[in-house]
Amino acid sequence: MIEQDKRRAIYSLHEAGMGAREISRKLNISRNTVNSIIAQKGDMPDPVRVDSIEVDADTFRRLYLDCGGFLQRIHEKLTEEEGITIGYSTMTRKVRQLGLGQPKNERCARVPDEAGSEMQHDTTIYKIKIGGQQTRVVASILYLRYSKIKYLKFYPSFNRFAMKCFLHEALSFWGYAARVCIIDNTNLARLRGTGKNAIMVPEMEQFGKRYGFEFCCHAINHPNRKAGNERSFYTVETNFLPGRSFESFEDLNKQAYKWATERVANKAVSKTGLIPAKAFEYEQSYLIKLPPYIQPPYLEHHRITDQYGYVSFASNSLRPDTAYILEPLLASAPHAKWTGYFFMGH
Repeated sequence: MIEQDKRRAIYSLHEAGMGAREISRKLNISRNTVNSIIAQKGDMPDPVRVDSIEVDADTFRRLYLDCGGFLQRIHEKLTEEEGITIGYSTMTRKVRQLGLGQPKNERCARVPDEAGSEMQHDTTIYKIKIGGQQTRVVASILYLRYSKIKYLKFYPSFNRFAMKCFLHEALSFWGYAARVCIIDNTNLARLRGTGKNAIMVPEMEQFGKRYGFEFCCHAINHPNRKAGNERSFYTVETNFLPGRSFESFEDLNKQAYKWATERVANKAVSKTGLIPAKAFEYEQSYLIKLPPYIQPPYLEHHRITDQYGYVSFASNSLRPDTAYILEPLLASAPHAKWTGYFFMGH
């Protein structure tokens, strides 16, 4: 684009009697461009797009209601039923301009992606067929905001101890932790208050310090503050669960582990082309490196020996002077401790 000052100079030379060929040679501009500027009398042309498409606002509002706000479906109906060919990004911009969707004043603040600064954790409930039976499960995801890498695991139920075990497992797998973990206002980690004023349970606050991070609740009605995690659950619904069968809980988590740490981690993000595994390698220098060993979370169980010198634990009689590995016995207690002996399981 030729600047306004140069356009006026070209038109002034033309009015002074200089020919278009000489102007082109002196200013090193093509003769066709010089002729166009002379025809426009040195003024800037109006940027009119001949391919601009106008869609009636009422059409957008009607389709938004019909499609429940799902933009991809709105774009399909515009193309297939209304006969309007419009770019997807143009359509989403027009939808935002009309104020459809989340109210502008209630939108959470945009936070830039900074390497090593933030991870997000959340859970959601699914009903999945496991071994031929419809089963209610809780999916837990930990997500690094910058590199987009994630860790996924399913649980029959989820409590504070399960949350600690999951975070320990995910962070131990990565070997690194971000400085802040964004969560919702869950009672699993929050003692009282909400959002930035939330006070964490001392037990969970101390747990986070062992790994070098602190918990932070997002504001009420601002779930988009952890939009990466929300998007991850959508990807689980649309990419992991469809077309897969699960024989057992162990099989479910085995497939989830492989899907999250191998398939998704090495698949390019659609909009940016970023590959999470490669971005994670870059982000590691900004993350908090964990020590070689961190003691896993555990529950302490107090038992009294019977007349034969055994204790009862998880419907089993155990010798208190023996260390056991009880994988099938401790489904509800992944790590248990008794009088200095560790009873470990998954």
